[in-house]
Amino acid sequence: MHPVPRFLRGLIFCCGATVLAAAAQPASPPNIIFILADDLGYGELGCYGQQLIATPHLDRMAAEGMKFTQVYAGSTVCAPSRSVLMTGKHLGRTTVRGNAGRINMDAQSLAADDITVAKVLKQAGYATGLVGKWGLGENHQTGEPRKQGFDYHFGFLNQAHAHNHYPDFLWRNGEKVPLPNDRVPVGDVAGVGYATKPVVYAGDLFAEEAVAFVERNRARPFFLFYSMVSPHANNERSRELGDGNEVPDLGIYADKPWKRAHQAHAAMVSRLDRDVGTLLAKLKQLGLDEKTLVMFSSDNGPHREGGPEYDPAFFKPSGPFSGLKRSLTDGGIRVPFLARWPGQIKAGSVSGHVAYFGDLMATWAELARAKTPPDLNSVSMVPTLLGRGAQAKHDYLYWEFYEQGVSQALLLDGRWKAIRLKTTTAPIQLFDLQTDPAEKKNVAAEQAALVDRAEGLMKTVRTDNKFWKLGTPPAAAP
Repeated sequence: MHPVPRFLRGLIFCCGATVLAAAAQPASPPNIIFILADDLGYGELGCYGQQLIATPHLDRMAAEGMKFTQVYAGSTVCAPSRSVLMTGKHLGRTTVRGNAGRINMDAQSLAADDITVAKVLKQAGYATGLVGKWGLGENHQTGEPRKQGFDYHFGFLNQAHAHNHYPDFLWRNGEKVPLPNDRVPVGDVAGVGYATKPVVYAGDLFAEEAVAFVERNRARPFFLFYSMVSPHANNERSRELGDGNEVPDLGIYADKPWKRAHQAHAAMVSRLDRDVGTLLAKLKQLGLDEKTLVMFSSDNGPHREGGPEYDPAFFKPSGPFSGLKRSLTDGGIRVPFLARWPGQIKAGSVSGHVAYFGDLMATWAELARAKTPPDLNSVSMVPTLLGRGAQAKHDYLYWEFYEQGVSQALLLDGRWKAIRLKTTTAPIQLFDLQTDPAEKKNVAAEQAALVDRAEGLMKTVRTDNKFWKLGTPPAAAP
């Protein structure tokens, strides 16, 4: 055999590399499914260290895709977290910055001129669907899902209504869908309360609707926001009856020597895991597995509202971090985050890339070959997901929180957490997440330059809007 000349070897190598690179490129924009659990902690999945709750389908999703270890929710409570997700702007710039429904529902609605990820993907030719909880606009408001880019919506509009896992109605494209559950009303918001004769579980309906949306749209690119309501407690039932963890049955936990509140919470998590497995199986059955990017996360840290018998510490739901929902320590905002796309995302991979919900706008737009709106706080995660190119990073991430005063937090360079609690004049606390992930040791006195940097950013990276003004509760309607 004659040796191959050097110049031909180089040519063959270059051509081969080109072929391999082309093979690595997605042939067409993927379908996108984003599954969002409600109040699920970082440590509540087996793949993140949970030992008491079974989550085999999500654990398999992690094994078949990429597990992220430092992804942050948009907020430490639900409505603003979803606003960040939808707009690609952090909490100092997104439209909805807190749960304001009891004060002024207009402060909890997206605006007519907001450009959401659903609008961006719809413009790129995607069929867009929302199944489950919304919380960013009522039927009469500019934030109603179909006004924000969703072709189809089935589920809850009002987030307090979404506390009730056995509702007497849901919404489908602006029309009420009556359900056979009874309801004991609590408060004056339509649908809020609890059932005494439960028949139909909302989560089961959402699982069916998610599968049906995929089946209807399998011939074209689609974006499905599957916004679950588990394991959020029914807060009203908790206050009235002492147990808010609603689930049709206790499943494999019925014989555990635990309090019922803990059995029910675990059953809720395992049920949502089952529903994820059902959806993944449907993708495979329809031949869409390798055409679909599926992501899974939670809207904020774990709750404590399951009733007086429910002790969240029982499951160590925050993992190695401190705090729960409504905390700006990582237990309240660092969330599980999985991404699966067979043939594109390396199976069994783990990434420490620092990201947050606002990054999904740039990520999905790049994959959809869509144009992003200007002036975002969004960094595409595509280089990390697909293992190619240089991954851009955030200099900082920013949060603010409007309950019991106003608090602010920053993550600097993916390492340093700066927190200012309850008032804009409070001293800034600083924690080194690299050596102190539980945020127990305040090192502000030793890191004056970082504190000064955080002080400056807390003043300059945000702006007030007409409802959300730093240091005050959401303003009344003008």
